[in-house]
Amino acid sequence: MKPILKTVAAAGLTLGVSATALMAGTLSDRIANGDPIRIGFANEVPWAYPGEDGAAEGFVNAYVIGVLETMGYDNIEPVVTEWGGLIPGLNAGRFDIVTGGMYILGSRCENMTFSEPMAKVGDAFIVPAGNPKDLNNYEQLAEKDAIFVTGAGYNQIEAAERGGVDDDKVMTVPGPTEILAAVRAGRADAGGVTYFTALNLAEQSGGDVEVSDVSQLPDWTQNWVGIGFRDEDADFVEKFNAAQAEYLGSDAMMGAVSAYGYSTGNLPGEMKTADACAMK
Repeated sequence: MKPILKTVAAAGLTLGVSATALMAGTLSDRIANGDPIRIGFANEVPWAYPGEDGAAEGFVNAYVIGVLETMGYDNIEPVVTEWGGLIPGLNAGRFDIVTGGMYILGSRCENMTFSEPMAKVGDAFIVPAGNPKDLNNYEQLAEKDAIFVTGAGYNQIEAAERGGVDDDKVMTVPGPTEILAAVRAGRADAGGVTYFTALNLAEQSGGDVEVSDVSQLPDWTQNWVGIGFRDEDADFVEKFNAAQAEYLGSDAMMGAVSAYGYSTGNLPGEMKTADACAMK
């Protein structure tokens, strides 16, 4: 699978400003012209991230590549950017599909079109080893006047507001590496990420941080993950959804994503994107 992916030059990974990247036209038009399908993602282990050889790694990338292959497409090009640049980059035409592992939120549904859900995932906090301030949900953050760090553009910003955390107690940084650094250094009492990311950061920390007790988070912190497209590519999204319906939960899919920690418990169930957009 990896040889079909074209490595993007380092200068283009962040900026995405080449003439090809900004070429106009719908995704269907680009495919008809023989152009690659460009998948955009940030460095979010284990969701979607660049491998050492520039290939697209992570369970969302593996999933999208699997769906596209069932549709007959194998000319795929990875484009890496910061998390906060994914939706702007998509709408600017720097890539065609967001595979970063985005929760379907009303605020995002206003700016792009999501596929039907491909996963159900909850939030989690990373906290110093031993969780000295006993921080396991957003209400506890507010009650204990804790400093909370999360990523720019992350859904946890809205979740913290809903949980009563004051704006001046929320620190935003570019991504997981900086979130871990802030908690490690004591600049933040807890870091808000997804459960998958929290497990990875705790493992990276060598025992400095641990994952909070996610059983104390309310049901409203559960989220559904979709694949992002430009609004003008509705025709392609319809075809993608049809292929996804056959691929989701299949042996082929589970074989591709299980190595990254995705299990049958993460399958999205009966949730529809329209309902997820309206809920959050």
